[in-house]
Amino acid sequence: MPQVQTMTLEERFAIADKARELEEAGKKNESTMYMIQHYPMPPYLAKFAKSHMGADFLIKGGFNLAEAEEEFGKDWLAV
Repeated sequence: MPQVQTMTLEERFAIADKARELEEAGKKNESTMYMIQHYPMPPYLAKFAKSHMGADFLIKGGFNLAEAEEEFGKDWLAV
């Protein structure tokens, strides 16, 4: 079964480029947070993180869960 993708490859590259620019400017933490907030976490990884670290970890971490929500439904963290 193919993974759901909510953005194009070009959009993904643009996010990676921006994160790289931040890191090169000496803003490593900002770069990491930019990736977490903008690059969608793959559904299989989000499901693993939920089962091993809990839904609160994902919610409080600010992760982009758009693809997981698309695949599992909007309320998948509450289930």
